[in-house]
Amino acid sequence: QVQLIESGGGLVQAGGSLRLSCAASGRTFSSHTLAWFRQAPGKEREFVAAITWNSGRTFYADSVKGRFTISRDNAKNTVYLQMNSLKPEDTAVYYCAAKWAASSVYYGQNYDYWGQGTQVTVSS
Repeated sequence: QVQLIESGGGLVQAGGSLRLSCAASGRTFSSHTLAWFRQAPGKEREFVAAITWNSGRTFYADSVKGRFTISRDNAKNTVYLQMNSLKPEDTAVYYCAAKWAASSVYYGQNYDYWGQGTQVTVSS
């Protein structure tokens, strides 16, 4: 089994920053991908960013490019999401997810494990 524990959410004013963390445990982390998704009230879950563990290749949704940065700490089995220039439309529950298959990073159904989520609220 794999456990993904998110932290770092909270309330911030528009233009501010937050850093989310996702600590992974329970399986050998090597050839996998870790990603962040988010879901706002009344909306579908959407892809935010992903990083491949071996190569560190990153992927971003257009809506967060240039504002969010995903990174990893291999020694700690932790992935981070640095969120800058936050906007009210970034308000959502943010979920960490992990997959091992060589499938598209953009679709939630390709991920095997999910965290419990952390709330991010951006006030205007």
